[in-house]
Amino acid sequence: MTLTTCADTVSGPLPRTPLDLLVGGNWQPTTDRFTVEDPATLSPIARVADAHEDDAQAAVAAAHDAFGPWADRSPRERAEVLRRAHELMVAEAETGALLIARENGKAWRDALGEVVYAAEFFRWFAEEAVRVQGDFRTAPGGDKTIIVDHRPIGVAYLITPWNFPAAMATRKIAPALAAGCTCILKPAAETPLTALWIGDLLQRAGLPAGVVNVLPTTRPGPVSDAILADPRVATLSFTGSTPVGKSLMASTADRALRVSMELGGNAPFLVLEDADVDQAVEIALVAKMRNGGSACTAANRLYVHASLADEFGRRLTAAFARLRVGPGADPATELGSMVSTREQRKIHDLLELAEAEGARVARTQAAPAGGAFVAPYVVHDVHHGDTLTSTEIFGPVAPLIPFDHVDEAVRMANDTPFGLISYVVSADQGQGIRIARRLESGMVAVNRGTLSDPAAPFGGMKESGIGREGGFAGIHEFLESQYIAADL
Repeated sequence: MTLTTCADTVSGPLPRTPLDLLVGGNWQPTTDRFTVEDPATLSPIARVADAHEDDAQAAVAAAHDAFGPWADRSPRERAEVLRRAHELMVAEAETGALLIARENGKAWRDALGEVVYAAEFFRWFAEEAVRVQGDFRTAPGGDKTIIVDHRPIGVAYLITPWNFPAAMATRKIAPALAAGCTCILKPAAETPLTALWIGDLLQRAGLPAGVVNVLPTTRPGPVSDAILADPRVATLSFTGSTPVGKSLMASTADRALRVSMELGGNAPFLVLEDADVDQAVEIALVAKMRNGGSACTAANRLYVHASLADEFGRRLTAAFARLRVGPGADPATELGSMVSTREQRKIHDLLELAEAEGARVARTQAAPAGGAFVAPYVVHDVHHGDTLTSTEIFGPVAPLIPFDHVDEAVRMANDTPFGLISYVVSADQGQGIRIARRLESGMVAVNRGTLSDPAAPFGGMKESGIGREGGFAGIHEFLESQYIAADL
């Protein structure tokens, strides 16, 4: 079979990445294909196979057939495949970064950082594959021995978003494979090239046919319905918006299908009265502008003590004005484009609504013409409860809300149905941790702009998700616990 790759269809320097479906270890072309655009230029860069329901059923069959042999492999054998995948991904990091920068639009340094971060999930779960612990003890009553074992749950359906096309994929694939599961990955239609590259990389790392299947599609609803209705599928792992997550959970209710969900966020960023303003701005720049603000972990609401608010606003505006905005593939770029003109319009609509509500919107520089670019903005005169404080912005927009008392800041921070991540900046590390423990979020960064790590549990409270990814907990999303009572 002839392999369709980017170099065959793209008039530009892109790696030779597969463009067909990966099903049962084979690259399957389809009659229907869809166009992937570079959002920095709005020009087409690839035509990718478009999966339909019959392709979904074929992927389920392939994953089901591969499950038994893969689950029967020793943990060490599974770990070695993941170790080789890590080595390949690190060696090809610039290839992955170029794909991400071109199809997603993010700045080169963010894209390269994402690939390195994504590769670490292969390494972490290669190590975790051989360390799944059970239990063996005498019952308190002395009448039996309690044995607890863990077994792979089965075929996993993995749905990933466009904002981190490599990291969101490996954060799900790696623990699934380490546990002994097989999987079907459905990437976002905006960013399928990175997912297909990862599928090819896993094949080259020695993964058996059918263990990972990749289905790009512009028909996510029907494809997902076909997969989730199949009794051979054992679990769903989804990263995306809360409304879509709720819809997927409703569709799995009839089967009582096990799900894990990493959903939306509305991250508060608290600058306490004793904070150093320069340090606070430096941390805010990272927390807000990583991936151009298109991250569920992005600082969404900046609550700044009233005594620091004016100075913080001036210095943040100056920092935004210094950012180099341009095409993501240019190594000099610090802020790339949005992933699409649709996302660009959403952000501009939010800014217009903020102005209508009385906010003062300050554009810090002009955005380049011709692509899905959004200039960085600082928004003043925002009140808690305004649209910008209740909406996940997903772009380079920083609304500032002053506060007088720390209790007020904590109340406003917690006044949301979401609880993924929060940020606290304080000169007193102990106070920062005390405030962190009062915040209703699954993760808190104290005096840091980032906290994600494959060795730590990633996930939220309230409507921000169910379950955890990464850390010691991540592999257990793909394991069933079995209790055996025995007289020994």
